[in-house]
Amino acid sequence: MTTALTLSGSIRQGSHNLKLQAHMGRRLEAAGVTVNAIDLGDFNLPIFNEDLEAQAVPEGAVALAALWRSHDIIFIATPEYNGGLPPLLVNAVTWVSRQRPSPFRHAIFGIGGVSSGKYGTIWSLSHLRESLTKVGALVVPTLLGIGPADQAFDAQDNFVEPAISRKVEQMVHELTHFSRGD
Repeated sequence: MTTALTLSGSIRQGSHNLKLQAHMGRRLEAAGVTVNAIDLGDFNLPIFNEDLEAQAVPEGAVALAALWRSHDIIFIATPEYNGGLPPLLVNAVTWVSRQRPSPFRHAIFGIGGVSSGKYGTIWSLSHLRESLTKVGALVVPTLLGIGPADQAFDAQDNFVEPAISRKVEQMVHELTHFSRGD
């Protein structure tokens, strides 16, 4: 059985990126994938500092890396802050990247985001793709840059725009059909 881990770079109540995380989870489940949705706020990850790492790696980093290693698919929803990634997500990826064996060399990654602007997190997704690729992740080609956020979802948290729904289905297909060739 194929498994997926979903997470969001935003833990704010009512976050549009949490809605995207949940929506992708539902779509992956409909494709026959077992989904594990996590909240990055549940992992105790201090701001990355090599001095802390030398003393002891936080248990949250070890646990998060183990989750990444144990799933076939990882979907990350992220907001965009000033054209970049939120500190929560940067910190989590940094801590996970320091764990061995690499937590990035098994799963297929999908990335998407919702923002208030019409460019829909395209800048942060570009940065996230580059960062993940540099640490060995295989990121599917489709990007889900969605905006403006206040017009993206209907009352059932489905996408209003048919083009976005088609991109979601394209990403689900890529996530469930791409292989690392292991």
